[in-house]
Amino acid sequence: MGDGTASGLKIDRGVPSDLGRVPEVAAALERQGYDGCWTGELSHDPFLPLLLAAEHTRRLEIGTSIAVAFARSPMTVANLGWDLQAYSQGRFILGLGSQIQPHIEKRFSMPWSHPVRRMREYILALLAIWDCWHDGTPLRFAGEFYTHTLMTPMFTPETNPYGVPKVFVAAVGEAMTEMCGEVADGLLAHAFTTRRYLDEVTIPALERGIKNAGRARDDVAVSCPVFVVTGEDESQMRVAAVPVRKQIAFYASTPAYRKVLELHGWGELQTELHRLSKAGEWDVMGTLIDDDVLEAFAVVAPVDTLAAALHRRCAGAIDRVLPSFPAAVPQSTVTAVLQELRSCP
Repeated sequence: MGDGTASGLKIDRGVPSDLGRVPEVAAALERQGYDGCWTGELSHDPFLPLLLAAEHTRRLEIGTSIAVAFARSPMTVANLGWDLQAYSQGRFILGLGSQIQPHIEKRFSMPWSHPVRRMREYILALLAIWDCWHDGTPLRFAGEFYTHTLMTPMFTPETNPYGVPKVFVAAVGEAMTEMCGEVADGLLAHAFTTRRYLDEVTIPALERGIKNAGRARDDVAVSCPVFVVTGEDESQMRVAAVPVRKQIAFYASTPAYRKVLELHGWGELQTELHRLSKAGEWDVMGTLIDDDVLEAFAVVAPVDTLAAALHRRCAGAIDRVLPSFPAAVPQSTVTAVLQELRSCP
């Protein structure tokens, strides 16, 4: 199905953390025409599945969405990225995220401070390490948070003919988004993102960073998961909407994402959902996501118009999309939708 749609849009999918399933799933995604596959860091390591995905594919790009940066030293991540880039023959994308302070300090037992400044420096440290390995530049990185000034031949990896990996960073707030525009190769937008938030907040912040760094818009890709509610008829679509409403409600209950709701005038919804989450009323929370909220966060369309609806959601803003098709939708239908989406102008 090529390297992208007529408009340049790339279509990606997640792969499971279960290592035993990765080879079959990754190979199937490549056959189905997906451009890339991503792993997240929840209850398993995000890098190990990608080694298997690389082994069992030839074209599919592979990436972490995300690996927790502040849980690891830049040197550790530099090694992982270098090896995956070499083994995949240039198909690896290093997607990083900051996580939140309680997890960094209490789960990973690592330091937390100034996440935007720290992430910027983290990326610059990675680039300095890779520059040392790739071009032989002396390693003399001394920053506020990270210092890397020692590299001997014994610890220098073999030459990588495929260059260094691209680095994407997860961002919701304007400061982290602007930083992405300055130093990263891509932005990993959150699934809890509306097209209006992209147009009015995310893209302007990204472009400010790009302008500050003297870069071009094409230098920075935007990758975004998109909730999908679809079916052959209204009954199927009602059923498909239930878990999506619950997922949106879960994200909407989080104070960190309130700003997305406030842009639409739905700030009080976050207050109520947060209260219900504290009470464990997860099923009730989903009923508070009405059709207007659902359609702001999800692409809601019957199968026969789904490709056009996905294209409208992405056009001019999203370069890589991860559509979350309902589990009940047959794979043949998904394949047909992807083929139609690729033909959109």
